[in-house]
Amino acid sequence: MDDTAPTRLAGLPSWLLTQTASHAGRLVTEGLAGVEARGYHYRVLATLDEYGPASQADLGRRSGIHLSDLVAAINELAARGYVQRSPDPDDRRRNVVTVTDAGRRQLAVLDEQLAAVQQRLLTPLDGEERAQLSVLLTKLLAYHRMSS
Repeated sequence: MDDTAPTRLAGLPSWLLTQTASHAGRLVTEGLAGVEARGYHYRVLATLDEYGPASQADLGRRSGIHLSDLVAAINELAARGYVQRSPDPDDRRRNVVTVTDAGRRQLAVLDEQLAAVQQRLLTPLDGEERAQLSVLLTKLLAYHRMSS
């Protein structure tokens, strides 16, 4: 955090959230880069693992990734053998994306890497504080998603 920020700014929850999110984003990017991955890779693999095969449109909605970014991520994952694209039997104009066994193994690696990142990010908080932070952030996010 920038210690030179004016006191009235440094105490605002919005400022604190923004500064912490920036730091968290950097840690996640660095952590995933250490295993030659990106955040979109994790989001795609986690979504497919949890919800099963999906069209690119459904995958984009569930993962929150814009379609143009999603196509690039799927291309990268497919090139590494982590996902497979195949024609949808119900609509041959679209593809269904499926996670492969190699993709599930990679997801486990990414889970471990992100757990280490969470540990690093949340080091000053004890277990109860971490749980409380997650509850509060979930509540804020849910409220603002509903109101927008």
